[in-house]
Amino acid sequence: MPDDAIVYTIFLIFTGAAVFATLALFARQALLVAYILLGVLFGPWCLGLVTDPAVIRNISDIGIIFLLFLLGLNLQPQDLVHLVRKTTLVTLGSSLVFFLIAASLALFFGYNLTEVLLLGAVATFSSTIIGLKLLPTTVLHHQRMGEIIISVLLLQDLIAIVLLLVLGASGGGGLPVFRLILLIASLPAMVVFALVVERWLLTPLIRRFDTIREYVFLLAIGWCLGLAELARAVGLSHEIGAFIAGISLASGPVAIFVAESLKPLRDFFLVMFFFSIGAGFDISMLEKVLFPAVLIGGLLLAAKPLVFRWLLGRTGENAATGFEIGFRLGQMSEFSLLVAVLALEQGVIGRDAAYLIQVSTVLTFLVSTYVIVLRYPTPIAVSEALRRD
Repeated sequence: MPDDAIVYTIFLIFTGAAVFATLALFARQALLVAYILLGVLFGPWCLGLVTDPAVIRNISDIGIIFLLFLLGLNLQPQDLVHLVRKTTLVTLGSSLVFFLIAASLALFFGYNLTEVLLLGAVATFSSTIIGLKLLPTTVLHHQRMGEIIISVLLLQDLIAIVLLLVLGASGGGGLPVFRLILLIASLPAMVVFALVVERWLLTPLIRRFDTIREYVFLLAIGWCLGLAELARAVGLSHEIGAFIAGISLASGPVAIFVAESLKPLRDFFLVMFFFSIGAGFDISMLEKVLFPAVLIGGLLLAAKPLVFRWLLGRTGENAATGFEIGFRLGQMSEFSLLVAVLALEQGVIGRDAAYLIQVSTVLTFLVSTYVIVLRYPTPIAVSEALRRD
């Protein structure tokens, strides 16, 4: 690798991403799948073009922070409040079923109790990125299906954040009771602080200077990184602080404006984050985990439409709506990847379990995306009749 490793790595990522994104669009796949595969190809376990673990790690850390900030920014709590009873029952009920499916299979394949529980937990999440990216804007903002999907995803993401909180604080050695109490108290305190600052400081400033896009951009980034550092200082994590920063802005009247201003940054760090996931993947582990990954991913993809149809049917939705929501939420999540990486780093799970989660997640990304673009309206649908922005 050249002396200027960061510039060289960014060159490889974005030049390669342009090529792989083109291929992915022709194959009707979500672009994040292309970025992961590009990382695998260029990483130390394949071509070896990117071999410096420190560079990959730095890219991943920055990418995770901004990814969670922008995820939070696109999830508005008022959608959850509007359908809280229905989506809570549906989300918790479906999560229990998916947990049992994945945990039972993990137990069958001989993983230990901690790994079984974690594998079950990550199977309960669906991809916010794929779910929202493949949903036409007209459905996302103006139809009941969009409201239900957003509400389910928000609840799932909140559960995932709690899981990341526990993993990040455990360090593989368990959580002392006193420290756990402090962490539980810190989380709502951070949320309240963020909402107060957003209402009385950020929103007035953005409204006053909203014509100066550079200022809005800097204010949003400063808020993200500032809250990330504050979260770290009180014993949480950068990622949780960034997510809270995004959620706090999402609850205000300027959320759409800020999100539009940050779209280029979102895309930039999405590429870098998912590339780093692929670059850190050890190809030699694939043989060990491929069969259980296919089984877990396949059962989840088959079960989710049926489970969502039944649960949503119990709340009054028709079967067609339940089926479509199940297919759109049929994949595992980017949070599953985050949990796998963090749990492995903290020594909570072994390499086999971590790679099983990653392979299962990528497989469900591939299959779910292809099914959605074949059957339902999306911005990249196979049929022109289904292609809607």
